[in-house]
Amino acid sequence: MSHADFSSPREAARAFTPKLSAFVDDTLYPRIWNDPALSPRERSLVTVAALIASGHLDELPSHLRRAVQNGVTREELSAVITHLAFYAGFPAAISASALAQATLGAQTETGDAAVDSSTKQEGSK
Repeated sequence: MSHADFSSPREAARAFTPKLSAFVDDTLYPRIWNDPALSPRERSLVTVAALIASGHLDELPSHLRRAVQNGVTREELSAVITHLAFYAGFPAAISASALAQATLGAQTETGDAAVDSSTKQEGSK
């Protein structure tokens, strides 16, 4: 993973590639993300899955936060990551899970207790 600040990937790229940033600002968010064929929530699920499957984990934290803002629950994100383990590989899922925990913190929601206990069990092995 790079050492760039990816809390806002567009801002991290803006200084070096202003035309790319302008293209994203003018096309991706106003046209693609606002296309009514998919809801923002659905787009977030697809985007998170695509980033994990393709190994683009630098941008994952900002899209995890966006997914939560768009109504995706931690339980759903956990299920997506678990599901992807079988299609994108276990290393991708484990890395995504660690990033999700670091990004979203220890917020409590259904299923978190099971995640916490399995993490403790792994640590004791």
